[in-house]
This record gives sequence, C-alpha cells and structure tokens, in this order.
Amino acid sequence: MFAVVRTGGKQYRVAAGDKIVVEKIGGEAGDSVTLDDVLLAGEGSELKPTDGLTVSAEIIAQAKGEKVIVFKKRRRHNYRRRNGHRQQHTILKIVAVGDDKKAKKAPAKKAEATDGDSAAA
Repeated sequence: MFAVVRTGGKQYRVAAGDKIVVEKIGGEAGDSVTLDDVLLAGEGSELKPTDGLTVSAEIIAQAKGEKVIVFKKRRRHNYRRRNGHRQQHTILKIVAVGDDKKAKKAPAKKAEATDGDSAAA
C-alpha cells in the first residue's frame, strides 16, 4: 500500500519501509511521528479513501543538507557579500501506511471545564 503525504510544503509518495528526507520535524532519533496530511492512498492501481488515514514514521536522524552559497554583488559599487546556508532535515523511515486515527474525547475536556466554572460561581 502506498500514500502521498504532505509535510514541510512538499509532497512525498511513501510505502512501508521507505526512507525519506523531509524538512525538520521536532523530535529525537528513535521517536515515532504520525503524518496526518494524507492526500492520496492506494494499493496497486486502486485508490482508497483518505478519511482518517495516517502514516506512521520513525525518526532515524536529524541532519543538515549541503551548503548553499549565497553571493550578492553590485557592479561598480565595491559591494560583495558571501554567505552560506545549510538547511535542517529529518530522515524518516516509514513504519506503516494506513493507520486509522484514534478518536479523541474532546467532549470530556469540555465537561471538566464546565465543572470548574460552576465551582467558581
């Protein structure tokens, strides 16, 4: 099964066992991450609905990309600036594609908030 996932403003086609390099995601090596923004999912040539579909991944490492040189120059003004930049990346290993989201109990939190309000009144 494969999925197309959006993270860091880019889209990636992933399957279980794939390794991808994405924009930096917070976490340590070994932490698990859930990618919720699934755009497309399917198996073979058949597409599946993406409602409530997630992709589980594990952080392998936090790394930096290659250095990009930023050079600015203005002719005839003796103006030259040289700067470098290394983008932060996260290397992910896709563990599973197609996990369902766990239903969170949001109404229970609202009920606790209303209990606190009645005690204060």
